[in-house]
Amino acid sequence: MLLTTTATVEGKPAEAYLGLVTGEAILGANIFRDFFAGIRDIVGGRSAAYENELRKAKEIALQEMSEQAARLGANAVIGIDLDYETVGNSMLMVSASGTAVRLKGV
Repeated sequence: MLLTTTATVEGKPAEAYLGLVTGEAILGANIFRDFFAGIRDIVGGRSAAYENELRKAKEIALQEMSEQAARLGANAVIGIDLDYETVGNSMLMVSASGTAVRLKGV
């Protein structure tokens, strides 16, 4: 499944637009990671724990969106938008949305 943030794929016209597809992932952060991330915020630096959680949530959301597109008969999702949010104090949410298409010649 080709995934792209662009509205078109160069040299591969869409022969069918199959509809909007989405994927969401909400992951809870661990209390110990929260504590150490708070310390890092005070002293500076990056929080590897949160970065890993966000990366994992993004992959889950994209996978879910790809599976939904495949069920529609798509071979690509174009115009992908990723949104990152916090839910409450310790939940991380990533949502992905795009247009499922069937590209010619793929």
